[in-house]
Amino acid sequence: MTAAGPAPTGLRSRERERPVAGGAEGAEALRPRTGLRPAALPAALCLLPLGLLGVAAWFGRWGRPGGDEWCFLPVVRDEGLSGMVGKFYLGDNGRITNAVLVWAYARFGVAGHQWFGLVSGGVMLGILWAVTVSVLRRAGLTAPRGVPLLVASMATAVFLFATPNTYKTFYWPAASVSHTLAPVLACAAALPLLRARSRRGRRIALVSVFAAGLCIGTLSEETSVVVLVVLSAVLLLLAGQRRGYARGWCLTGMAGTGIGTLVLYTSPGARIRRGRFGTDGVSFLAPDSLLGSLRGFGHILGALLTTWAYPGAVAAGVLLGLLIRGPGGRQVVLPVRRRRLACVAVLAFLLSGYLCTLVAYPVFGERVTTSTRIWNDYLLLYIAVLVGAGALLGLALGQRTRHTGAVQAAGAAVCVTVCLALAVPLWRLEADMRVRAVKWDHQDRWLRARVAAGDRVLPYTPVSVAGMVEPFRQHGRRVWPAPCVADYYHLERITYSLRLP
Repeated sequence: MTAAGPAPTGLRSRERERPVAGGAEGAEALRPRTGLRPAALPAALCLLPLGLLGVAAWFGRWGRPGGDEWCFLPVVRDEGLSGMVGKFYLGDNGRITNAVLVWAYARFGVAGHQWFGLVSGGVMLGILWAVTVSVLRRAGLTAPRGVPLLVASMATAVFLFATPNTYKTFYWPAASVSHTLAPVLACAAALPLLRARSRRGRRIALVSVFAAGLCIGTLSEETSVVVLVVLSAVLLLLAGQRRGYARGWCLTGMAGTGIGTLVLYTSPGARIRRGRFGTDGVSFLAPDSLLGSLRGFGHILGALLTTWAYPGAVAAGVLLGLLIRGPGGRQVVLPVRRRRLACVAVLAFLLSGYLCTLVAYPVFGERVTTSTRIWNDYLLLYIAVLVGAGALLGLALGQRTRHTGAVQAAGAAVCVTVCLALAVPLWRLEADMRVRAVKWDHQDRWLRARVAAGDRVLPYTPVSVAGMVEPFRQHGRRVWPAPCVADYYHLERITYSLRLP
């Protein structure tokens, strides 16, 4: 979640040193001499990340159930929403909101998996776009048409496709709802605050952030950690300022998130899960957990800092900083407390990442560095920090010279390069997904035909993609989730087979 006060912190507009004539000549004089049309550049650049997102959504037609979803689908089919909530709260992990979101797509069966990428990608893009527009409007800033959409679409594309495992980030609904969608939904909680203009609007913002906190608390433990750290950082930035309502909003959000997390932690499902993994009674403050998490996060941080695609978020921020203007088209100066703002943002990301790793470490151990879907809970914050750093850099460059055409061209070139480069692994993933979908559909038809013929025990060949869990992996040694597959097809059990039927 993010918060903003009634006016930008440290942002102010200043008049040119020389008076400018009114009318069209005055507006032309205030326009930066870039050699590029400010409105044309972002509008054209938007086509690349939007096209990438559109193609990725189209590839979602190859999505098929796998992993945990084998166990979700029979419950949703036979017991509906109440059965799914009961399964999660009473037996699995306590994540009530997670159960509702899983029911929302699993109730449509295979079609829900195929449409999930399109729907979730559209929701992410829409929320990030709305947040970008609202932040600029709240700060009294304007930007050429297309700039907020460029920033939002680049951030979404990098978030979804620069990850080490795009399938589990974007195409696997069971992981996406709790680790990819969760931080984006947390961002949406800031929209009522950013758009509030009256006492009634502020009350709605308080109710909204409390409800959002409850939902996030019962959706994802790691995202809850990020929310609490970010709101604490905002409170630190607001210290000494007369913004009592903003502080109250932050405290309300923290209260909702804390209550939701407590509901999750004390649930029967969470207790069963801790017992299943042998983590009941394990202290997060134990030296082994603290040091192991630190080593794990250090490894993850190294991977993030050396990933070539993330400069695309910085480039989008640079273009934003170069093109935004204050009231009347005046140039925007750098925030007075920009160093403090940057330091707090970086520290919030580092602390969030380490605490998320610490929360996951008792379950995953050393494998926390390879469970990349957990990274997504704080990866969106990392991208926001990169965009903000790029915006500050763009403001600084815009103050040093009015001839920023070369800088804009460089930023545009980085965005283009990143989008084109991200398309290559996405295309390869689509080929793997298509192969798996063809095999999955063939086996699905055969199993259903044999069940209709009266068979109750049938062979099953594991068909996986992108490291997804399937029955009888590791050459048949790992059986789970074979019982769930049998339930899905109304079988007594399935047996391991090396060849497709």
